[in-house]
Amino acid sequence: MGLISIITVNFNQPQATLELLRSIEELYPEANIEIILVDNGSKVNHEEDFKKINIPLIYIRSEVNLGFAGGNNLGIKSAKGEILFLVNNDTEFTPGLLETLSETLTSNPKIGMVSPKINYFDNKDIVQYAGFTPMNYFTCRNECIGQFETDNGQFDNRVGPTGYAHGAAMMISRKALQKAGTMSENFFLYYEEMDWCEMIMKVGFEIWINTNAMIYHKESLSVGKNSALKEFFMNRNRILFIRRNAIPVQKIVFYLYFVTFVTPRNVLKYLLDRTPSFIPVLFRAIIWNITQKTTSKYLGFVIK
Repeated sequence: MGLISIITVNFNQPQATLELLRSIEELYPEANIEIILVDNGSKVNHEEDFKKINIPLIYIRSEVNLGFAGGNNLGIKSAKGEILFLVNNDTEFTPGLLETLSETLTSNPKIGMVSPKINYFDNKDIVQYAGFTPMNYFTCRNECIGQFETDNGQFDNRVGPTGYAHGAAMMISRKALQKAGTMSENFFLYYEEMDWCEMIMKVGFEIWINTNAMIYHKESLSVGKNSALKEFFMNRNRILFIRRNAIPVQKIVFYLYFVTFVTPRNVLKYLLDRTPSFIPVLFRAIIWNITQKTTSKYLGFVIK
């Protein structure tokens, strides 16, 4: 197995990050890997705690939160491997994960990126991800295959193209990275991995899944439910994704769909959920897309 660069980003979750590192150390104590840990604007520096593991670790600290894409891109700059594996810090490895994914990635030059099956950590028999369906660019909707289903083996041995990789675990080849480039950092949070998959596919590579590899994900740790941060970036980036990746007729239909259906539905939901403060957040997300270019570095939201 050639050198694999494992990249993960920590933001104020040292315990989850330590648990990930320990799972890697337990399963791959002598493997040809390097771990690149980006501390992404965390309040406390836990470098010494992270470096207590007995496998090579490169610690990079950013004093500001660069977001999911920015944090991972910072780690990518230091990666030496011909294969890079980007994993959320709230995941834990399982046996055979690296071998299975790397063998798939190198088996066919058309494969640019591959993801494993993902199950929820808190209930390991429940599937989170077994692939994605293609995007409907008229609505910016697609489906996460298998999500919330009990894992009875119905997704075993699925090896082949899928709509998109999952941001919690993405293995990419150096060649695909060089041709497609790194993630667009102006997404900051949400949709950036799907946009990256679009970039990779546009330069001639395929996105695959191999469900014979699995990783566990502590989904709820990353971003709180029903937060203004989540509402802003989910809506802002949904529109931004279409602006960057759809053809003109798809954009027109999507804009009409978003204004006439999504916006009133969301407003009603906020009122019923007693979260009316999210209504101006939604409109700020829309206005951002009206006033900003697709390459704008202005986030439109104050990150605390």
